Amino acid sequence: MNAKVISRRGFMKGTALAAGAFALGQLPNVQAANRPWADDGPDMRFGFTTYTWGRDWDIATIIANCTKAGAMGVELRTSSNYAHGVELTISAARRAEVKKRFADSPITLVGLATSERYDSPDEATLRKAIENTKAFLQLSHDIGASGVRVFPNDFHKGEPQAATLARIARALNILGPVAGALGQEIRLENHGSAGEMVNLARIMAQVSDPNVKLKLNCDPRDMKGQGLEHNFNLVKPWLGHTIHVHDFNDKAFDHQLFINLLAKSNYKGWLLIENSSKVEDRVTALAEQRQVFERMLAIARKAV
Repeated sequence: MNAKVISRRGFMKGTALAAGAFALGQLPNVQAANRPWADDGPDMRFGFTTYTWGRDWDIATIIANCTKAGAMGVELRTSSNYAHGVELTISAARRAEVKKRFADSPITLVGLATSERYDSPDEATLRKAIENTKAFLQLSHDIGASGVRVFPNDFHKGEPQAATLARIARALNILGPVAGALGQEIRLENHGSAGEMVNLARIMAQVSDPNVKLKLNCDPRDMKGQGLEHNFNLVKPWLGHTIHVHDFNDKAFDHQLFINLLAKSNYKGWLLIENSSKVEDRVTALAEQRQVFERMLAIARKAV
């Protein structure tokens, strides 16, 4: 580690990280783990989103379990009454406490996963989604995270698809400057009928603010049409610093090709595992998923 970043706090965080990683036979990069992303860190990092394996984990449990499993970044699902309790309604004091607990741990609080969406042709519904997103951006800032996940989301019967995509883009253009002022990233995930990669590219072609990025979701439909590589290249210019991945052993999606494409693009960000499969020990399963990711990443690096 570069000597200029070593401090008493950094030493303590590094010690805790090393202890958890040693138990799994793998030592992540401590310096990179203390930041949401860094150009001098590893090209990709493995993390965790609390949907659904973390639904019943409070913050202390999330930190302990992620440290043990070597998932050094975490995204908190909001608006779903999860045990971590990080919602819009929490006080300023609670926000400061959440921020401190993650800052004093080896785990990076990467962001918030919301279900806000901008497809509705009803103006009041759309305005509410925009205002809610502004509040989530403030919450993410207050707890020390770096961005908010949102959805496009659906096309509507009787409305041209282009009109829906343009409305989504207009909402993102309103939110981008708000995110930028708070040091945040809007992360538009490929979700819903409007969320195919080709449509995300059409949306982003109409978005002018650099704080709006895309969050891919490793959906089997990403391989439709001309294939995963073609679709990936459509959206590559707008990739944000987080991606959702799922069961790396699921053959319905070509995870190895996807990681190869990320490595070829010199992607620097978090791959956050979102897994809802039933397992006996979620911490062990999380560690096993990290190990599969590391093997795939090693293959991808050799292919570059």
